[in-house]
Amino acid sequence: MSPGLGVALMMNNYFHDVATALLFASGAALAIMLRAFERSGGPGARAYFLAIYRGMSRLAVLSIGWIVVGGIPRTLFYTRFEWANAAGRSQVPALVVKHVLMFALVAGGVVLWRILRRQVAAIEAELGRESGAAPQRASR
Repeated sequence: MSPGLGVALMMNNYFHDVATALLFASGAALAIMLRAFERSGGPGARAYFLAIYRGMSRLAVLSIGWIVVGGIPRTLFYTRFEWANAAGRSQVPALVVKHVLMFALVAGGVVLWRILRRQVAAIEAELGRESGAAPQRASR
């Protein structure tokens, strides 16, 4: 493997791990914000929360996109790049734990975002009922 390809794969793998963490962290942060919104509940808070939701949901979609797209080269070069390095240094158990944790973060992030989307749809429907307008569908 050329040094340039090695660096590109290393950066891809790093950003893939960051996207995984970002998916979960953005969902967790938004869930915390939702609880704060539910306590304050004013109309200004609704608009502010919905604006944050729209921006954070774009971030989540980008994260999922990078997890999928970045996972392709990671999978293709896995045995030559990650596995060979870990096996050569007796770090296979650490690599297994890392992958279990990353899978749990992705699954947890997807579950969080699905729950959040339903809750935001309910907030938007309530806002639509109060204003007399047709409710908007929750984005992403």
